[in-house]
Amino acid sequence: MATKKAVVKSAAMAKTLESALAGLAVVCENGGKAVDSRAKDGKKLAASSKRLSKKRATLAKRKKTVAAKLKKDATADNRNALKAVVKEMAAVAKEAASVKKAKDANNAELSGLRASVKCANAYAKGIAAADKVLNKPKKKRRKKKVAKSA
Repeated sequence: MATKKAVVKSAAMAKTLESALAGLAVVCENGGKAVDSRAKDGKKLAASSKRLSKKRATLAKRKKTVAAKLKKDATADNRNALKAVVKEMAAVAKEAASVKKAKDANNAELSGLRASVKCANAYAKGIAAADKVLNKPKKKRRKKKVAKSA
């Protein structure tokens, strides 16, 4: 004899639906917070990248002037100044590389989060619209007027 499949109860179905809607609301909220947080980190990383870029440009100019000075007057002070500038440029380049790596990772994560949040918000809007349509009160029909017979 075949076993009878269980039929879902209305209370269980309503409970499952409510928990799913609550889960979607939580996803929307947490996703929004995550996007805000990642965007804030992205701004910090962009500012850091810009600062390092300016510093690198300044050091390049300084290296050029120190190299010209060294060409004119090859003293130990000038050689040491050039070495210091080159060393500082290497440190700035290393830091810029790590900032770029972090910035790229942050941007990739941020774009994924934005897509997910957009999707979740669209689902929430669609469900809200469907809920509004489903929960409309029924229209009451007016009784037809019966023609009086003479």
